[in-house]
Amino acid sequence: MPTHVPVFIATTLLLAMLPGASQALMIRQVLEGGQRTLQGTLAGNASGFLLWSTAAAAGLSAVLLASPTAYAALRIAGGIVLMILGVNTLRTALTTVSTRPPNEGGRRTGFAGGYLTGLITNLGNPKAGVFAVSVLPQFVTAKGPVFLSTVALGALWALVSASWYMLLTWAVGRGRALVSRPTVLRGLSVTTGVVLLGLGAAVAAGV
Repeated sequence: MPTHVPVFIATTLLLAMLPGASQALMIRQVLEGGQRTLQGTLAGNASGFLLWSTAAAAGLSAVLLASPTAYAALRIAGGIVLMILGVNTLRTALTTVSTRPPNEGGRRTGFAGGYLTGLITNLGNPKAGVFAVSVLPQFVTAKGPVFLSTVALGALWALVSASWYMLLTWAVGRGRALVSRPTVLRGLSVTTGVVLLGLGAAVAAGV
C-alpha cells in the first residue's frame, strides 16, 4: 500500500513547479495553441505520468533505463520534439505576433495534436523516468498489491501535476489583457521559444 501520501503529494507538486520543458510547453500552448490544444496537452502530459508509473510497476522502465540504446533513442526523440516546438514558437513570434492578437496567429492543432505533443514531451523527459524508477517505489510498501499501489501513486502524480499546470495556465490566461500587447506577447513568445529550444538541446544531449 502507498505510504506517506502527503509527502508524496508535496514532492510531486514541487517537481511540477520546477521550471522545465512541461511548463514552457504549457505556456506556449496558452499563447498560441488555443483551449482545445491546451486541454489535449494537459491530458497527454498526465497520460505520460501514468505510463511511466505503470512501466515502473511492471519493471519495464528499469529495463529501458538499463538499455543505453533504447533510452538514448527516447531521450533524443523527446529533445527533437521540444526543439521543433521552440523553433515554431520563435518563428511565430518574429513573423506574426506583432500584428495579430493572441491565438489568431498561432497554430491550433486541436485536442489530438496537443495530446500527442504532451505525451511525447513527457515520455521524452528523462527526469520523469528516473523519478518513476528511483523515487516512486520508495512510497510503496511490500505489503499489499504493489503493482496497483504503484499505479495509484502514478495516477496521483498525474493529478497533482495536472492541477499545477491548470493553475499556471489559468494565471497566464487571466493576464491575457497584458499579454495581448504586441511587445509583451512577442517577449513572452521569444522567451518561451528559446527555453523550449534550449531544453530540447539539453535533453537530446543528455545534459
